[in-house]
Amino acid sequence: MRICFQLQVKPDLIDEYVSRHREVWPQMLQAIEESGRRNYSLFLREDGLLIGYYETDDDVVAQAALDSDPRTAAWEAEMADFFVSLDGRPDQGALRLSEVFNLEDQLAAAAQ
Repeated sequence: MRICFQLQVKPDLIDEYVSRHREVWPQMLQAIEESGRRNYSLFLREDGLLIGYYETDDDVVAQAALDSDPRTAAWEAEMADFFVSLDGRPDQGALRLSEVFNLEDQLAAAAQ
Protein backbone atom coordinates (compact mmCIF):
# COMPACT_ATOMS: atom_id res chain seq x y z
CA MET A 1 0.00 0.00 0.00
CA ARG A 2 1.15 3.51 -0.83
CA ILE A 3 -0.10 6.11 1.65
CA CYS A 4 0.02 9.87 1.18
CA PHE A 5 -1.16 12.41 3.73
CA GLN A 6 -1.34 16.16 4.24
CA LEU A 7 -0.87 18.42 7.25
CA GLN A 8 -0.32 22.16 7.64
CA VAL A 9 2.62 23.31 9.78
CA LYS A 10 2.08 26.62 11.58
CA PRO A 11 4.09 29.25 9.68
CA ASP A 12 5.91 30.53 12.78
CA LEU A 13 7.05 26.97 13.65
CA ILE A 14 8.35 25.81 10.26
CA ASP A 15 12.04 26.30 11.09
CA GLU A 16 11.71 24.42 14.37
CA TYR A 17 9.73 21.64 12.69
CA VAL A 18 12.48 21.18 10.10
CA SER A 19 15.13 21.23 12.83
CA ARG A 20 13.32 18.55 14.85
CA HIS A 21 13.17 16.28 11.81
CA ARG A 22 16.90 16.47 11.13
CA GLU A 23 17.39 14.10 14.04
CA VAL A 24 14.23 12.20 14.91
CA TRP A 25 14.53 10.29 18.17
CA PRO A 26 16.07 6.85 17.57
CA GLN A 27 13.24 5.10 19.45
CA MET A 28 10.70 6.83 17.18
CA LEU A 29 12.57 5.71 14.07
CA GLN A 30 12.59 2.15 15.40
CA ALA A 31 8.88 2.26 16.17
CA ILE A 32 8.06 3.47 12.66
CA GLU A 33 10.20 0.76 11.10
CA GLU A 34 8.82 -1.98 13.35
CA SER A 35 5.24 -0.89 12.57
CA GLY A 36 5.80 -1.96 8.97
CA ARG A 37 6.11 1.48 7.39
CA ARG A 38 8.91 1.88 4.85
CA ASN A 39 10.05 4.37 2.21
CA TYR A 40 8.71 7.09 4.52
CA SER A 41 9.29 10.70 3.47
CA LEU A 42 8.00 14.14 4.43
CA PHE A 43 7.94 17.06 1.98
CA LEU A 44 7.46 20.63 3.21
CA ARG A 45 6.49 23.66 1.15
CA GLU A 46 7.63 27.15 2.25
CA ASP A 47 4.10 28.05 3.41
CA GLY A 48 3.95 25.03 5.73
CA LEU A 49 2.07 22.58 3.55
CA LEU A 50 3.40 19.17 4.57
CA ILE A 51 2.96 16.08 2.42
CA GLY A 52 3.94 12.69 3.79
CA TYR A 53 4.37 9.42 1.96
CA TYR A 54 5.09 5.87 3.06
CA GLU A 55 4.52 2.30 1.97
CA THR A 56 3.25 -0.56 4.09
CA ASP A 57 1.77 -4.00 3.66
CA ASP A 58 -1.22 -3.18 5.90
CA ASP A 59 -1.87 0.40 6.99
CA VAL A 60 -4.44 -0.58 9.62
CA VAL A 61 -1.89 -2.85 11.30
CA ALA A 62 0.89 -0.23 11.02
CA GLN A 63 -1.38 2.48 12.44
CA ALA A 64 -2.45 0.29 15.35
CA ALA A 65 1.15 -0.63 16.10
CA LEU A 66 2.19 3.01 16.29
CA ASP A 67 -0.89 3.98 18.29
CA SER A 68 -0.20 1.35 20.95
CA ASP A 69 3.60 1.76 21.02
CA PRO A 70 4.68 3.75 24.11
CA ARG A 71 7.74 5.01 22.23
CA THR A 72 5.57 7.11 19.90
CA ALA A 73 3.28 8.89 22.37
CA ALA A 74 5.77 11.52 23.54
CA TRP A 75 6.98 12.34 20.02
CA GLU A 76 3.44 12.65 18.65
CA ALA A 77 2.39 14.81 21.61
CA GLU A 78 5.29 17.20 20.96
CA MET A 79 4.61 17.31 17.22
CA ALA A 80 0.87 18.03 17.61
CA ASP A 81 1.53 21.67 18.53
CA PHE A 82 3.25 22.28 15.18
CA PHE A 83 0.09 21.81 13.13
CA VAL A 84 -2.88 24.00 12.21
CA SER A 85 -6.38 22.63 12.90
CA LEU A 86 -5.35 19.28 14.26
CA ASP A 87 -7.17 17.42 17.01
CA GLY A 88 -5.11 14.67 18.60
CA ARG A 89 -2.00 12.98 17.29
CA PRO A 90 -0.60 13.96 13.88
CA ASP A 91 -0.23 10.31 12.88
CA GLN A 92 -3.96 9.83 13.52
CA GLY A 93 -5.41 13.12 12.33
CA ALA A 94 -3.65 13.75 9.02
CA LEU A 95 -5.81 14.13 5.93
CA ARG A 96 -5.29 11.14 3.62
CA LEU A 97 -4.89 11.81 -0.10
CA SER A 98 -6.20 9.45 -2.77
CA GLU A 99 -3.74 8.09 -5.29
CA VAL A 100 -4.91 8.79 -8.84
CA PHE A 101 -1.81 7.75 -10.81
CA ASN A 102 1.18 5.46 -10.36
CA LEU A 103 3.69 4.99 -13.15
CA GLU A 104 4.71 1.44 -12.24
CA ASP A 105 1.11 0.26 -11.96
CA GLN A 106 0.20 1.70 -15.35
CA LEU A 107 3.32 0.35 -17.04
CA ALA A 108 2.58 -3.12 -15.62
CA ALA A 109 -1.03 -2.94 -16.81
CA ALA A 110 0.05 -1.77 -20.27
CA ALA A 111 2.54 -4.63 -20.57
CA GLN A 112 -0.17 -7.26 -20.02
